[in-house]
Amino acid sequence: MQRVPAGPRPLRAGWHRGGRNDLGSAPSVDIANGAPTAADATDQIVLTWVDGRDGLNHEHVMFTTSTDVGGTWAPFRQLEQPGDQGYYSAPAISPDGTDVYLVYNAFTTPFRNNTTEARWLVGVVLHAEVAGGVVGTFTQMHRGAVGDPRSSAQNNLAGEFLGDTCTRQRPVRTASPCGTMPATAVVCSAINTYRQALHDAVVAGTALPTGPAVLSSCPGDVRGQRYLRLVGSCPNAGRREP
Repeated sequence: MQRVPAGPRPLRAGWHRGGRNDLGSAPSVDIANGAPTAADATDQIVLTWVDGRDGLNHEHVMFTTSTDVGGTWAPFRQLEQPGDQGYYSAPAISPDGTDVYLVYNAFTTPFRNNTTEARWLVGVVLHAEVAGGVVGTFTQMHRGAVGDPRSSAQNNLAGEFLGDTCTRQRPVRTASPCGTMPATAVVCSAINTYRQALHDAVVAGTALPTGPAVLSSCPGDVRGQRYLRLVGSCPNAGRREP
């Protein structure tokens, strides 16, 4: 995690108003509770988080599991694919405890010290079968096309927003992951220039710049609307727009 003068939150994409990762290292869990009747519940817990123990640009997607209600945990496993730098992750286990899914977002480029260089984000879905409480080898089910998270925005244009959007949903008898797939998002140079100027003004203690007008300063079309957005990979995933 990196903290920057122009924003109070820890960031990952780049220090000039990059995508925040204040919850990336927080655990995300699921339990095989046998929904909806609990008749075939195993109560096995699966847990994942993103870990920076090996330093910047070496963030890991970690996984472990427990079959005794959290009394003991299996050895930690690093599940990110080669070249991926974990950002957010979430697990799902089927109600009967036979399948585990894990979805994560990861950067494939190093941390940036500016707003001019592209930084690439990808969404990945992994799957493993479970036998006797042992979670097997994870294989990649899906890997989205990369996109540039500079195209995202929080509740204003000052910073990117990838936020807490890597999650999973579990219908009654299955498990299905969903997350952020940024491939359709469009980068706006006017916003990047504004974010750089905002950072520099905060560092220098000078007057803050005014943000650009998106519709007039950022031409382009994404799925029929002139907005910048990240599109969720599951049907009910939310959309974040400036």
